Amino acid sequence: MRGKLSVVGFGPGSKEDMTIRAADAIEGADIITGYTVYTDILKEFFPGKTYKSTGMMKEIDRCRMAVEDAMSGKTVAMVSSGDSGIYGMAGIIYQTADEMKAEIDIEIVPGITAASAAASLLGAPLMHDAALISLSDLLTPIDLIMKRVDCAGAGDMVTVLYNPKSKKRTEHLEQAVLILLKYRSPDTPVGIARNIGRKDQEVTVTALGRINPDTVDMFCTVIVGNSQTYVSGGRMITPRGYDIGGP
Repeated sequence: MRGKLSVVGFGPGSKEDMTIRAADAIEGADIITGYTVYTDILKEFFPGKTYKSTGMMKEIDRCRMAVEDAMSGKTVAMVSSGDSGIYGMAGIIYQTADEMKAEIDIEIVPGITAASAAASLLGAPLMHDAALISLSDLLTPIDLIMKRVDCAGAGDMVTVLYNPKSKKRTEHLEQAVLILLKYRSPDTPVGIARNIGRKDQEVTVTALGRINPDTVDMFCTVIVGNSQTYVSGGRMITPRGYDIGGP
């Protein structure tokens, strides 16, 4: 029997923000594989399932394990928060399956990514062109990351910063802010969403020149507005350019 491996993005973390397709793929799997933090979240929603997990920095081991189980004829769900194809596991699963010459069926199941989930909490900041940039330099040189930040600033793009800070990476957010301040006013609206969709969710709207890095950690998504973004009623709004007329 030919096995199947679904790479599932289950959204920001709440059951309400999980797509029906993602829930069906997880429910229908023989084995659910993922990062320990993610499998622990899903155990609350899908008790009684068989879970396999690995810790941080064990992505390759995790993928090999999932591919091997699928090769044995099992139906496997490789899970990650957000969207499976945006900083998720879709790419590495394809690479691993190719390297292992695995004859299995692979399905990519999209989910609500952190950018769109954070935007929904902050108002409407992503109504125009946007750039998604991870500040994690575990897999990408920091110079290249900051070059991308600079390009986003020069292009006046709304900029979404994933992985803005961790215990070891304490200065990258401040560096990115300094770069963006070359192109944006210090009053440019900035939204910070933490633990999106989870019990201790927090949402803050501030300004580019007033970001307090001490309040940001790896569970945050930061959205920096463009030159047209404004705040109304505590909500970030980026105009698309429609002429809605006057009162």
